[in-house]
Amino acid sequence: MRLFKPFSAQATGVAAALVTVVIWTSFIVIARATADPSRGGALNPFDIAFARLLGAGLVLLPVDWWLVRRDRASGKGMDQSSMFGFSPLPLRTTATVGFFGGLLYAVLAYSGFVFAPAGHAAVLMPGSLPLWTTLLAALFLHTRITRARAVGLALIVAGDVLVGGASLLRAFDGGEVWKGDLLFMTAALCWSCYGVLARHHMLDAVRATVAITVFAFFLYVPVYGMALLWELVPGRFLTAPLGQVAFQMAFQGIGSVVISGITFTRMIQHFGPVRSTMMTSVVPALASLSAVLILDEPLHWNLAIGLALVTLGIVFGVRVGPAPEAASVRLPVPPVKP
Repeated sequence: MRLFKPFSAQATGVAAALVTVVIWTSFIVIARATADPSRGGALNPFDIAFARLLGAGLVLLPVDWWLVRRDRASGKGMDQSSMFGFSPLPLRTTATVGFFGGLLYAVLAYSGFVFAPAGHAAVLMPGSLPLWTTLLAALFLHTRITRARAVGLALIVAGDVLVGGASLLRAFDGGEVWKGDLLFMTAALCWSCYGVLARHHMLDAVRATVAITVFAFFLYVPVYGMALLWELVPGRFLTAPLGQVAFQMAFQGIGSVVISGITFTRMIQHFGPVRSTMMTSVVPALASLSAVLILDEPLHWNLAIGLALVTLGIVFGVRVGPAPEAASVRLPVPPVKP
């Protein structure tokens, strides 16, 4: 007799959606609270990226090793593995998706929080992803941009301009928020490059997540770790309180990379890509509201209107756009990779 009944598919899907939204929203708030120098965080952006890759690597590297061995035992992927047998993908594919989706995205996103508030990140990172992805897919995958999708993208661009344009104008008075805005949009571009590459190579979510983690881990962790030991960089990872380091490894690495990757994939399996994207479109609004309540950030009129336009553009573009192909259900295409 079973003591606990298994969860229904509906309950599992709803739980996966809630976990995904909570982690992506928390990612923006926690990253700003940690990386903002004025808040006295113990780690700088490169330290946080280091903690992210260490935490994810502790969980995923053993999985990577097992996946490669299983594929070899079954006769599949005999010549496909790379990175010392930890990546289940060829070296060229691992390097390209890992460079954009694993390394550049993390460093650029965390660096943006040094200059710009969480509200800007909430609008510009999730908001820019549909724009960059659509343009890159049209350019490299020859995907058609429908009229409805074009209207949604126009709303997103208008929202981005309202948010980023105001900070750019204040740059003439010595403001630095525009630097963070630019870093956020560039991070979104990098994640869009990863998404388009994943679609081009028809990668499933597990192997794509494994590959980007392995590449970033082997490229970044040894180099930055040695730089810390030799005091070549102003990092504080080795001197920061152990509790903060452990928390960042757990949340940024295990939570943002591993858990949210699994829950997002499960959410797509249950709700489909269209409904899933509509659900995650609440992240910008929730993150902005959380930044106001938790970090005491001001909600200026241009940020509020920009947030509304971006959210409307995401929902409108997904709701009235063409249905994605069935194959896209298994691709890692979240609006933001926390």
